[in-house]
Amino acid sequence: QVQLVESGGGLVQAGGSLRLSCVASGRTFRSFAINWFRQAPGKDREFVAVISWSSGNTYYADSVKGRFTISRDNAKNTVYLQMNSLKPEDTAVYYCAADSALRRTYSRPGDMDYWGKGTPVTVSS
Repeated sequence: QVQLVESGGGLVQAGGSLRLSCVASGRTFRSFAINWFRQAPGKDREFVAVISWSSGNTYYADSVKGRFTISRDNAKNTVYLQMNSLKPEDTAVYYCAADSALRRTYSRPGDMDYWGKGTPVTVSS
């Protein structure tokens, strides 16, 4: 069993930055890949970024590449999503999810083994 808790969401103006955190716990969480997904109102949940906890390899959706950075802190059992140059279209609820496989940019919601409850991000124009 893996538990995931997100935090760091909020309201920010376009062009601003936010850093989301995902604290992981459980016996085997370091064998998982940690993904960030987001879901905007009325839209499907979509992949944002993923990091392999063991190797540190990272992959990003094209829509966020160059603006978002995913990273991990082993000592704090935490995965971060640093979001810069935010746009109104980044507005969504952001979720972290654990996957037993590293699927690079092909991660799909149905593939995930564990989910957090999400943290909302609103970017005003």
